Amino acid sequence: SSIDEALDRYNDGSVPYITVTDMQNFQNKIILDAREWEEFNVSHLKNAIWVGYDDFNISEMENKLPDKNAAIVIYCSIGVRSENIGEELLESGYSHTKNLYGGIFEWTNQGYPVYNTKGEKTKKVHAYGKLWGKFLTKAEKVY
Repeated sequence: SSIDEALDRYNDGSVPYITVTDMQNFQNKIILDAREWEEFNVSHLKNAIWVGYDDFNISEMENKLPDKNAAIVIYCSIGVRSENIGEELLESGYSHTKNLYGGIFEWTNQGYPVYNTKGEKTKKVHAYGKLWGKFLTKAEKVY
């Protein structure tokens, strides 16, 4: 019935969380979006790099981001898919990887901006599906 309960149920905490608030002070971070392309195209965090979920490829990631000491924050809708991709990053040596607690839903629920593919602020967020969309409370839901 809440993001907290969903994360307790589906995640095991294998990737350290970072809260939306703490992320504001996490300097020089690389932000990775672990949602599907259709979701990213509706909106994403500023300067986020799309890495996907179903088609995520760790070899491509290593080519794009050879510095395994980089500070990385990975997110998805609420933090379940991003934990899975975060595990792959950690296993590949990206030791400073953090999972955004509550994902883009919590980000927008707390009033932080998201951007469309033109780099413009938008109120639209892909809600993933009706079940998960109930956790998105302060955005225009797109399915």
